[in-house]
Amino acid sequence: MLSAVFCAGISGIDGYIVTAECSATGAIPCFELVGLPDTAVKESKERIRAAIENSGIRFPELALTLNLAPADRKKEGSAYDLAMLVSILHAGGVIGHDIGLAGKCFCGELSLSGKVRAVRGVLSMCAAARDAGIEEFYTSPDNAAEAAVVEGMKVYAVDDVASLVRHLNGEELLEPFYAEPREEDASYIGLDFADVKGQQRVKRALEIAAAGGHNVLLIGPPGTGKSMLAKRLPSILPPLSFEESLETTKIHSISGVLPAGAGLVNVRPFRSPHHTMSAPSLVGGGKNPMPGEISLAHNGVLFLDELPEFSKSVTEALRQPLEDRQVTITRANGRVTYPSSFQLVCAMNPCRCGYFGHPTHPCTCKEADIHKYLAKISGPLLDRIDIQVEVPSLSYDELSGGGGEAESSAEIRERVIKAREFAAARFEEYKDHPDGDMPTGGIRCNADLTPRLIRRFCRPDEGGARILEGAFNKMGLSARAYDRILRVARTIADLAGAEEISAPHVAEAVQLRSLDRKYW
Repeated sequence: MLSAVFCAGISGIDGYIVTAECSATGAIPCFELVGLPDTAVKESKERIRAAIENSGIRFPELALTLNLAPADRKKEGSAYDLAMLVSILHAGGVIGHDIGLAGKCFCGELSLSGKVRAVRGVLSMCAAARDAGIEEFYTSPDNAAEAAVVEGMKVYAVDDVASLVRHLNGEELLEPFYAEPREEDASYIGLDFADVKGQQRVKRALEIAAAGGHNVLLIGPPGTGKSMLAKRLPSILPPLSFEESLETTKIHSISGVLPAGAGLVNVRPFRSPHHTMSAPSLVGGGKNPMPGEISLAHNGVLFLDELPEFSKSVTEALRQPLEDRQVTITRANGRVTYPSSFQLVCAMNPCRCGYFGHPTHPCTCKEADIHKYLAKISGPLLDRIDIQVEVPSLSYDELSGGGGEAESSAEIRERVIKAREFAAARFEEYKDHPDGDMPTGGIRCNADLTPRLIRRFCRPDEGGARILEGAFNKMGLSARAYDRILRVARTIADLAGAEEISAPHVAEAVQLRSLDRKYW
């Protein structure tokens, strides 16, 4: 008897269909597994045998040869367990030979007791099954909410082997699992800009960054609120769209950071890795390449606190992903590409002791040590940071609330959303233009503008052009810095509801870019 059952594997953030083929003959009982299995897949033979027997089912006393096709592609992980078990039981007659399995896909790990456990990457697997024309998807109860997000797929939450066999034989049918309606973004409750005293200029800079998706560097002495402000940036970002939620959920599922029973990720990620991390931890890697922190921060914020304390090899690894919005990892086992469209927010002290340039607290660092400390941040990396803002010490009146009640994140977020909608209308009109230069995936914010679109959408008026010319000549800006100032000026104009970029917009953008000249 020959049986073929569908399951799925993962390549990058996408799934692909794998067929578990089982040939059962009446020769001397044995169990052979082929199809380029890794160690975890090879060990599934013992898990499958124990799961069948501990479910009260007799393991078929037959010569079993099980192939995972395509046979020239490495199979990794434990997600194939459930499909291999079904294939064996179907070939051995435990599941009726007249049961059609062609429209069904099975993904899950088996415990020795016969329970079905969660695996990583189920959302991508279920999407691949749907695209292959499969109509039913069987997985662990902990993965069911994630799989049910895929439209057009009937998902079944399988608790154990015995209940699955009864369902397939038509004895006791399982009920399909339906996902809860997607909730609106209610993220970052408790993290509000109203909690931050003073720092109006920094809040304005972060509002501009949120409206345009720009990268930010915060410099200031200890205790001025740099980390506090950065952690509240997601609270003023627009809600995730459905497409962004799908992308983000796929990455988190593949990485194993999606909580059990979770469906779509509906809040923007905020990743804040420790400064002792390695470059592969940041960009992704390993023997079997996995997403790094920059991909886990996709559609969200990557916060690097105490930036100079990170290894230079780590910070320099950011340069290409910041430009390309994706990272390609090549290893002996293959090559994968992960998306990494994130907002970079960095915070740092101006020197080792933290008080260089402080109006009242003396700096204890030598001049050479200050230069050495600041030199840990390279020019090319600074060039890719659109907004650089100083976070000064607060006065007593500001700390004690003398400046009045601060704006809430909800109020700032309304302006950010309005600015993004203002920009989106402009891009929507242009996307079908015959001379269009839309990047892959379209434009979600001004930070995504290509050089050609900058020339089209970011032309300053005569007064703005004069200010930009003076800044370019005086500050020695690079071509990249010139483009980034125009992007920021475009965002400032969007916040003001202005189609034309005027002198005040350019002047503010230049001021938000000039801090590197003070320190570097």
